[in-house]
Amino acid sequence: MRRRTITALGLAFIGMPAIIIGGIPYFLLMGTFLIGASWEYIHMFRAVKFEPQMHITVGGVALVLLTRMFLPQFAMPVFAAAILVALAWHLLAYERGRDSAALDFGVTIAGIVYIGWIGAYLLDLRNLPEGGWWFMLVMLSVMAGDSGAYSIGRAYGRHKLAPRLSPKKSWEGYAASVFTGTTQGAFYAWVFATFGNLTGDITIWQGAIMGFLLGSLPPLGDLGESMFKRQSGLKDSSDIIPGHGGFFDRVDSWLWGAVIGYYFLVWFII
Repeated sequence: MRRRTITALGLAFIGMPAIIIGGIPYFLLMGTFLIGASWEYIHMFRAVKFEPQMHITVGGVALVLLTRMFLPQFAMPVFAAAILVALAWHLLAYERGRDSAALDFGVTIAGIVYIGWIGAYLLDLRNLPEGGWWFMLVMLSVMAGDSGAYSIGRAYGRHKLAPRLSPKKSWEGYAASVFTGTTQGAFYAWVFATFGNLTGDITIWQGAIMGFLLGSLPPLGDLGESMFKRQSGLKDSSDIIPGHGGFFDRVDSWLWGAVIGYYFLVWFII
């Protein structure tokens, strides 16, 4: 726990200026995490003899992020082109003797879709008007849920949530995630509306509803990555972040949180 906390503080020290400044510094921060996650994703599946195409997956994720951030009118054509290029590559692989090329193709495009297209909502969230405040409101609620689940689940978890996917996760920890996400969503909504630039834009009750969603649904992102790791036989996606594992281990719940937070804000608040 101590190592995990020190690393989290270090990441906050590096990340907060980029979140506040936005623009290119923020893009480089999120791009590093998401491109790193796509690289780890490929290695997880290669560990069990799949052969997704590294350059197409990582390059596709990078191009989707670039266009969604700076040239959004080209994002969908680039996304579509990446999928077509992936299919062409795996057709050639099959012709050269790779019998499971169709499954490899599925893994390749899943990486582009899940980490690239879904991950780009982390950029869309920050690019909203007053996006720095909205990003912190959303992600602090997600992180509060993560912390509540980890602390309570570790101390009091008795009933397994998903024994095959993640044996250490418990229903007690999940309940803590929902509770802390809800309360912290309400709290941060009040703080940022009172002391930030969001005055009048979000109520405590709206913050609580969003916090409830961010405490109850992003754990599925964590379980999703656990599914990838169980199939690959790995404990963590990598060990590049002390106490947290790899890039994918860090962003697994962010992916869900960014999408949920973005659409909640766009549909009901902004």
